[in-house]
Amino acid sequence: MYTIIGLGNPGNEYIETRHNTGRIIAEGLGYKILDEFMNNSGRAVVKLVKSKKAAQKLIIIHDDLDLALGKFKISYNKSAGGHRGVASIVRALKTQEFIRIRVGISPTTPAGKLRKPKGEDAVLKFILGKFKPNEMLILKKMTKKISEAISLIIAGDIGIAQNKFNTDV
Repeated sequence: MYTIIGLGNPGNEYIETRHNTGRIIAEGLGYKILDEFMNNSGRAVVKLVKSKKAAQKLIIIHDDLDLALGKFKISYNKSAGGHRGVASIVRALKTQEFIRIRVGISPTTPAGKLRKPKGEDAVLKFILGKFKPNEMLILKKMTKKISEAISLIIAGDIGIAQNKFNTDV
């Protein structure tokens, strides 16, 4: 059995923020939501995932500043990459052997180049900022593709899911 968790923060002030991307996707897929702040995600996850073997059937959905809005990437056994919520999970589980669905939140130039904010304050302001209505539409359209990717992963075909969806990144 797989455990699927969308990372985000509880509370009205975080609704539709970029940092709540995982939570938005999980809610769109109809998954149960756990109320635990992003940087403490490991506390909640360790209650559900009791062993390193069980962690291999864990799917974490989260925002990724290194990917363009409208793109997502499936990875397995990778570092937290600077994402504090993922780092909390790695620390709590004492393993990084789990699946991550990294959902892009960064804007792009007309040529398709990422336009990530620069500097810690700018990054924080950006990720805690709300999606624009047109960006929310993009995110909702991605939910269908992410659902398909999760179905492939659960069927035992993570490689097929990666080949199909990571090529668009």
